[in-house]
Amino acid sequence: MKLVKAEIIAIGDELLYGQIMDTNSHWISKELDLVGVKVVRKTTVGDNRKDILDAFSEAEKKADLVLITGGLGPTQDDLTKPLLAEYFECPIQEVPEAVAAITEFFKRRGREMTPLNILQGHLPSCCEYVPNEVGTAPGMWFERNGTYWMSMPGVPHEMKKLMKDFVLPKLPQIFELPVIHHKVIKTAGIGESWLADLIKDWENALPEHIKLAYLPSLGHVKLRLTGFGTNLEQIQAEIENQIELVFPTIQKYVYGYNEESLETAIGKLLKEKGKTLALAESCSGGYITHLITTVPGSSEYLQGAVVPYHNQFKEKILGVKKETLETVGAVSEETVEQMSQGVRKLFGADFGLASSGIAGPDGGTPEKPVGTVWIACAGEGFTETKKLQLTQDRMLNIQLTGVAVLNLLRICIQKYDK
Repeated sequence: MKLVKAEIIAIGDELLYGQIMDTNSHWISKELDLVGVKVVRKTTVGDNRKDILDAFSEAEKKADLVLITGGLGPTQDDLTKPLLAEYFECPIQEVPEAVAAITEFFKRRGREMTPLNILQGHLPSCCEYVPNEVGTAPGMWFERNGTYWMSMPGVPHEMKKLMKDFVLPKLPQIFELPVIHHKVIKTAGIGESWLADLIKDWENALPEHIKLAYLPSLGHVKLRLTGFGTNLEQIQAEIENQIELVFPTIQKYVYGYNEESLETAIGKLLKEKGKTLALAESCSGGYITHLITTVPGSSEYLQGAVVPYHNQFKEKILGVKKETLETVGAVSEETVEQMSQGVRKLFGADFGLASSGIAGPDGGTPEKPVGTVWIACAGEGFTETKKLQLTQDRMLNIQLTGVAVLNLLRICIQKYDK
């Protein structure tokens, strides 16, 4: 079975200037992946004749399917349509059906039709007209030398409508598409290189039609298994079997699968065990509480939280000893131990979490540089602590602290609440 390769070309100066984010290419890639089409390249091109024609030429050399977004407006800086006509060497002519559809579009909205809008119903004679039911710029479908092309508006909801109604249903008619199945294993508490070393023997033994990708992000590493074949059930079964083989090796780092977030996984654990949680956040400033409360139903297990940013409130609200703050300071193992125990008691929770550190960019010392963070989790009869040495970036430190605290809670739940 031949691999179907696609290229996405996004056209518009506004994309290159950073005025608009190209969410279209991301969405298209995901949709093509689901049907077994591999995106081999994404190209962003400004409103320049030569650059656009060069992009067309390069795409035709590599791709079976070329999807173009943008540049279909009625003004002179919108070059996609005339350059497609030039590239495919065919004149632009009126398409009565397209003009009628655009006229009706304006009539339904009570807006006046302009001569420029009428010109949007003039298309290259060598393309198939594809109606745009939610906008004024029609889609255009081309075929040449075994490569298929679709030009769509850059407006996201218009592009998505054309993809769903026309492009995606058409692909199985013109290509023999493979069956593709993904399964993502989500881990925390281990870096990408350490994880790769841990599972190298398993990875090397994977069958040829199952591929592994490492997808690192802030504090997490995702392992994406992708299976290719002709039978979906068989591929799913094979991938599940591979996960069973590797799971004992990485079990302590795995918190979920596919789209499951760490905070969602924590919520499930707490609900299953009927346990509650309270937080004392200093350097993280409420960020961890925010993560937890993004999960629907978090009121079942979140008792409350405090942000004792100044030392006097660590002492007054949480019972941190004055001598602790005076001798070892707020950023210390002793302080987060007492914070986690104090917030657990304050809210009557099963688990108390605490963070205290130097988020930066100022405030560091040779002994405690920027990025030094202590975290803790307290429960019945135990307190677990961990020291983090993070970065010079304030927001990054807050985010990494959030992941580390939630992962520490996950570990403690599994370790102590059996």
